[in-house]
Amino acid sequence: MDGREGGTNGAASGHRTVPHTADLQVEAWSPTAEGCIGELVRAVVDGFADLTAARPAGERACTVVAASDADLLAGVLEEVIYRMDANGELPTALALGTIHDADGGRTLEVRFRMADTATAALVGAVPKAVSLHGLDLRSGPGGWTGRVTVDV
Repeated sequence: MDGREGGTNGAASGHRTVPHTADLQVEAWSPTAEGCIGELVRAVVDGFADLTAARPAGERACTVVAASDADLLAGVLEEVIYRMDANGELPTALALGTIHDADGGRTLEVRFRMADTATAALVGAVPKAVSLHGLDLRSGPGGWTGRVTVDV
């Protein structure tokens, strides 16, 4: 996945790794909540795997339901970590539907293009879980911003 370094100044969407003592922490920005979630997924995967030469493993889809936008972010990242652990797959690309209000919560349709983890080059510590501490996804005057820490 291609990450664009920088900040919210001038870049429509992008992500970066933020220094953190022991875990992987990333930030992202985008005009939409869905775009910001996508950038955060890319940042997390880029933080520990180079998928450039990884063998394709098909497409997968899921629906994430949560109480808030930040919880949707956590749910999508938990799905990535689960698929890596259970199926040996990581997303090389993803397509996100539009966030919809559902009965008492928010819903997001996610479609992943996956790669075989065994054919990826690991470049960092593998994530084990999404930390809820400091988890953030919010709208602001310049669009959406988010931050997440994953335990490694």
